[in-house]
Amino acid sequence: MGRLKLVYHERQGMQVLKELVHNYDAVTSDRVRVMNRVKALYRGRGIPCAGPDVYYKRNRSVWLKKLVEVGQRQRAEFFYQQLDHLSGLCRESRRAMLAEAQRHAAYKIIRQVSVLGPVRTAQIMAAAVTPHRFRTKRQFLPSIGLGVITRTSSDYELVRGRMQRRQKVVGTRGLNQNYSHRLKYVFKSAAIDGMRREPFRHYYAQLKDKGMRLEMARLTLARKIAAVTLAIWKRGKGFDALKLKAATR
Repeated sequence: MGRLKLVYHERQGMQVLKELVHNYDAVTSDRVRVMNRVKALYRGRGIPCAGPDVYYKRNRSVWLKKLVEVGQRQRAEFFYQQLDHLSGLCRESRRAMLAEAQRHAAYKIIRQVSVLGPVRTAQIMAAAVTPHRFRTKRQFLPSIGLGVITRTSSDYELVRGRMQRRQKVVGTRGLNQNYSHRLKYVFKSAAIDGMRREPFRHYYAQLKDKGMRLEMARLTLARKIAAVTLAIWKRGKGFDALKLKAATR
């Protein structure tokens, strides 16, 4: 009937890295949640606590004195204990994740992209597994939520009893909704770094000089970083910044 769809099954030995990346993401999220609870406790009592100073061990006695009620102070102490424990787990989980990622040849290849640090590289490897899953960037970009949708429900019309495509100007309908949330976050955050770091800063500046809106320039930069990552990963060759600059001329 032609109703079956192709599904990828991992055969590259990335299962250990996948689990370690999941663990790192979970522990990091838990740590951020506790940090938010600490600040919420102070803000709920009208105590300003902007910045990271409220988390530091050397300043905790000062911050605890600002909580007048005993129950509030004890609650804050429990939050700080959770934060200390989760901070240690974050360091350990990060160390284990990077140690496993560095065992794979793809790590050194992807790390050549300046805006992809160790953690982002490990997350890309765990989520994508292998670049050969994607024939070109046209398959890779939708998988990370950066594929531009141009189709609509009115692309075809019935003419004389037969379906045919409408003759109309192609319009964009936003980005695709089915994607890897981890990979989209990685490349969006990499694009923010690329706005300030070479060689992608020059590419971003060129887009703005052409009159492109800032949000579209950031999206285009994220797509460019993703395409470059896929290309060098597939070829197994080094990243050439000169080619990127030449493409913007």
